[in-house]
Amino acid sequence: MILADKIIDLRKKNGWSQEDLAEKLDVSRQSVSKWESAQSVPDMGRLVKLSEIFGVSTDYLLKDDMELPVPTGGEIVDTDSRLRTVSLEEATSFLRVREYNAPRIALGVLLCILSPVLLLYLGAAQEYGKIAISENRAGGIGLLILFVLVGCAVALFVSAGLRSKPYEYLEHEKIDTLYGVDGMVRERRDRFQPVFSRQLVIGIVLCVVAAIPLFATMIIFDGNDFLAAVSICVMLAIISLGAFLIVRVSVIWGSFHQLLEEGDYSRANKEEEKKYGWFHGAFWMLVTAGYLGWSFITNAWDRTWIVWPVAGAAYGAIYAIVKAARQKSE
Repeated sequence: MILADKIIDLRKKNGWSQEDLAEKLDVSRQSVSKWESAQSVPDMGRLVKLSEIFGVSTDYLLKDDMELPVPTGGEIVDTDSRLRTVSLEEATSFLRVREYNAPRIALGVLLCILSPVLLLYLGAAQEYGKIAISENRAGGIGLLILFVLVGCAVALFVSAGLRSKPYEYLEHEKIDTLYGVDGMVRERRDRFQPVFSRQLVIGIVLCVVAAIPLFATMIIFDGNDFLAAVSICVMLAIISLGAFLIVRVSVIWGSFHQLLEEGDYSRANKEEEKKYGWFHGAFWMLVTAGYLGWSFITNAWDRTWIVWPVAGAAYGAIYAIVKAARQKSE
């Protein structure tokens, strides 16, 4: 095992990200990245510091044929040898599956957001005499399209989930990547980063400016409720496009972090997920049920969408309360 792989292995066993290790060494994250990809090597002072914080000898770090670290009283906190091994072939296959799934998952999100648009438009058009159909027929057509779009979205989600099922362990289990995996993943991540940054920014901007048509209609056509309803449809269409871009690149970006065990997929976060993973599913299931129930009972699809931003804003606070309560009970 070469120095680059030893640094990766020891960093992961401690559950540290590259940023964490860089902070302990008082260097930049780019320096750590270059060491781990064998583009450069740390100087002797950094090697001594690495041996101290990892709890290994400098001989272990420098000698490729020395495979077992010699404890020297360092900070290693994860000595579990039962790590799931990930080969280069398996990592490549996983990235290929995520790249295939990303636009399909994003399309499913887009369809969910767009699903009530026709219902809103037909309801407003019928109410204000823009189309000559009955209220029941307008509502029936709108609901039919809504369920068709949601059904298509669910099919896309299920299909993507089945393709990703063989790789579920990457999200929850601690892994040990074989030689060449980390370098390959970092290279692909660096190539994808400009695309990720560009589309993420565009998606966020679209979501932010989506309300402009509604506000413009309220200012220019004050009192015209039909145009207000149409502007809400336009707003949802713009948001759906922004969400498509955000979700697509985020799925791909997240796959890199899963293999590198960084960010949300660090070993520390995986341990936390085991304790609080139930909360995520329960929370969003209740929010979805509340949204659908409120919408169907009131038929106010033009207003019930507010559930989602409110739930998103409240999620962090509720999660923090649940986490604090559990830690206190423990």
